[in-house]
Amino acid sequence: MKNNIKIKTILFLLFSAVFFFGNSFAQKKALRYKDLFTINKKIFKRLPSVRGWYDADHYFEMKTDSVSGDKILAEVDVATGKTSEFLNYTSWKKQLPKGFDIQRNIGSSKDKTKYIFEKDNDLYFLDTKEGNFKRVTKDSTKKHNPRLSPNAKFIAYTSGHNLFVADIENGTVKQLTNDGSDVIYNGWASWVYMEEILERSSHYAAFWWSPDSKNIAYLRFDDSPVPKFPLYHEEGVHGYVEWERYPKVGDPNPKVKLGIANVESEKTVWADLDYSKDQYIAWPFWTVDGKQLFFQVLNRDQNDLVIYSANTQTGKKEKIYEEKQKTWVEFFEDLTFLKDGSGFILRSDKDGWRNLYLYNMNGKLINRITKLDWQVDAIKLVDVKTKKVYFQGTGKNSTESHLFVVNFDGSNLKQLTNTAGTHRTSVSPEGKYFIDRFDNYKSPAQLAIFDGEGNLIRKLGNSKTEEMNNYKLGEVKMFTIPTEDGFNLPVKEFLPPDFDKSKKYPVIFSVYGGPGIKTVRNSFARFMYSYYLAEQGIIYIRVDQRCSGHYGKKGMNFMYRNLGKWAMNDFITASKWARNLPFVDTTKIAITGGSYGGYVTALAMTYGADYFNYGIAQYSVTDWRLYDDIYTERYMDLPKDNPEGYKFGSVITHAEKYKGLMLLTHGTVDNNVHMQNTLQLVNKLENLNKDFQMMLYPGQRHGFRSIKFLHSLRNNTKFWFNNLLNRKFDPERV
Repeated sequence: MKNNIKIKTILFLLFSAVFFFGNSFAQKKALRYKDLFTINKKIFKRLPSVRGWYDADHYFEMKTDSVSGDKILAEVDVATGKTSEFLNYTSWKKQLPKGFDIQRNIGSSKDKTKYIFEKDNDLYFLDTKEGNFKRVTKDSTKKHNPRLSPNAKFIAYTSGHNLFVADIENGTVKQLTNDGSDVIYNGWASWVYMEEILERSSHYAAFWWSPDSKNIAYLRFDDSPVPKFPLYHEEGVHGYVEWERYPKVGDPNPKVKLGIANVESEKTVWADLDYSKDQYIAWPFWTVDGKQLFFQVLNRDQNDLVIYSANTQTGKKEKIYEEKQKTWVEFFEDLTFLKDGSGFILRSDKDGWRNLYLYNMNGKLINRITKLDWQVDAIKLVDVKTKKVYFQGTGKNSTESHLFVVNFDGSNLKQLTNTAGTHRTSVSPEGKYFIDRFDNYKSPAQLAIFDGEGNLIRKLGNSKTEEMNNYKLGEVKMFTIPTEDGFNLPVKEFLPPDFDKSKKYPVIFSVYGGPGIKTVRNSFARFMYSYYLAEQGIIYIRVDQRCSGHYGKKGMNFMYRNLGKWAMNDFITASKWARNLPFVDTTKIAITGGSYGGYVTALAMTYGADYFNYGIAQYSVTDWRLYDDIYTERYMDLPKDNPEGYKFGSVITHAEKYKGLMLLTHGTVDNNVHMQNTLQLVNKLENLNKDFQMMLYPGQRHGFRSIKFLHSLRNNTKFWFNNLLNRKFDPERV
């Protein structure tokens, strides 16, 4: 009996051990190349689709009705979580003519009750409260950037480089400008303004409704002085040339005027400026009552910016604020007026870090709200009643982003998000609540709602699924690499899943390196390519230099007149750090990046040739004389004033040092960084009898899309396999 019990016990323990260890060390799934394009659907769930705030106590969320299956816009009560139907998209789709769907609108009112649509180049309007759907325009001309007026009675748009306003009620259209042409643009930005000042998100729009819907501020561009650059298209038998107005360093800029067009009278009042000056005019902001227009003027040297106020009736200007810096000043893109009309808040980096300052309407400083040695990244809400500002900022850790609140007088600064990582928040109209989408390098995105003090009310969703645990993903680490002069370079490192310190691994540094742009954030790497390369046996590292924004304007100022110098100093420091690690193969240190990152990569493979063996440089600047004037002159001044800076900053200057292997890629009709950059470097390398690889992408602009992106990713991966792993890349098997 005792022996039987003993045998049974031994068998049970053996079975338990096999079961336990078998499950603990169960074979996890390997991440394969072809999985990169489907895995997100397997390992991530969609978070609730929050669509903004309805009022102080309710927010909008897109939902699918559990009974009918209808797509609805729901109104959610924050306190209770109770939802009620606000708008039934499915029902409206059935009521609207064929081809119209509220989810495909091109603009809506703030209260989500009125929508505009475009079909066959004409505009349509829907009022869901009144049940009214109508065609607004009937001329079938191409319309750009249609924008609904604040009172939802008009739609402004540009067509043929002129500015128009359509009256929704009576269907009449007023043409506010008449001189639009192939070089005169009204309300439509010149390319260099769109790219470097108004930003790509503007989609070339350069007009702004007043709050009372009576006036439209717009910029008028004359591009005739700007040199034309040819972009060659290879299609057909003869191909063709596309001409782009593109000012390179030292070239003439477009002539720009600021107009205020009255919708009723159809007349334009021009801001009272000396338009003969070589200057930049941009970023207008309407005052709360719509009676004044604040706008900004920056000199060509970009070190002296003035904010003016213009009278909407006469255009007469009054100087409100001026900021000068020894290096450069950037436009204020989020000047924020107090709702009671008593003043405005500026987010300025004049002391080396972006901080908040409160001014009255005449430009007199009332109070410096924050005095931080870290960045204030965005103003989220200004509450006049409680005299509080809610803002997004890094806090002490520059790789993170958090929500803070502070009083107008600078007292009671409080951090409202406390989980380490990157927080993207939306604050309710009165600051009573905020919705927080957050993640960190260990955990994918989650969504939750908090009260105004930062206390959790309810979790709304977690994008991670259990399936993610079934994949063999390597460890991710975040740390810093010290420089000799006291900076700490932020790093995010992806290690192979079976990392073994006794082995030797190749390293890829993924970089951007441009001024004020971070690539190292405490956030989850949603695109799994870095994990994939790590699984193949490569240590994949993202690293930022001192000028990437982690050290504010104070760090960025190192770049002044020295593009390339400090990037090389810091990325070479990173390479030296890696070379001192016992598990790194020092013959296989690689670097890669696109655009500015391509420039850094090409410079690393030439100037830094002793520290980098392989590189992939994509759509790269190779000589700053070949790039646009607004961006380049901001940091480098003119070539005649900074000849040594331009000489050192050119990849071609250092081409003789090149000795590794670099893959160069470029889109043939890149209208941002012209392929001319890569071709001039290719010409130099050929003349020096150097070996390199090149891949061109016909018809592609800045960056690659669709099938060209897939080809580029596969070709780049093949390059890494051949040179870092010494094995063939088979996308179907590995």
